[in-house]
Amino acid sequence: MAAVAGVNANDLQLERSHPQMLLRGKGRRDRVVPRTTLLGEPGITHHEPRPIFVGVRNERLTRFGATHIVRRAAAEAVPIRPALAHKPISPHIFRHSLAMKLLQSGVDLLTIQAWLGHEQVATTHRYATADVEMMRNGLEKAGVAGDHGVRFRPNDSVLQLCNC
Repeated sequence: MAAVAGVNANDLQLERSHPQMLLRGKGRRDRVVPRTTLLGEPGITHHEPRPIFVGVRNERLTRFGATHIVRRAAAEAVPIRPALAHKPISPHIFRHSLAMKLLQSGVDLLTIQAWLGHEQVATTHRYATADVEMMRNGLEKAGVAGDHGVRFRPNDSVLQLCNC
């Protein structure tokens, strides 16, 4: 969220057939990503170095300000979605949700790594190991049955080989 909150108007490239924006990540890891929002935002002149996202004092939105906004919105949504009252809500949830949606849609880990700005693919790989449903689907596609197999029971000659 800090990278998105740090976007300036001059980081947007709107004239292209595929609009994009520059995100500045931790450790000076800059990346250009497709920009799917803000197209119709009034008052954005993309040649200015002013922040796109501002807080109540008209200064750049901080990560604490973004967290406050997300948590306030989640609290307002509790009457409609009561389960939100018991979940830890933060801007990072959106990042994780995006990564999982991309992964479940078949996007490869290297693309997700570039999108999220991870320095190493190992950091992105934890998303791949997190989704049990994708594991089940992979087993189904491979034709591997779940619990239809018969458990191996060694006979006496096999047990004698290991001196058990």
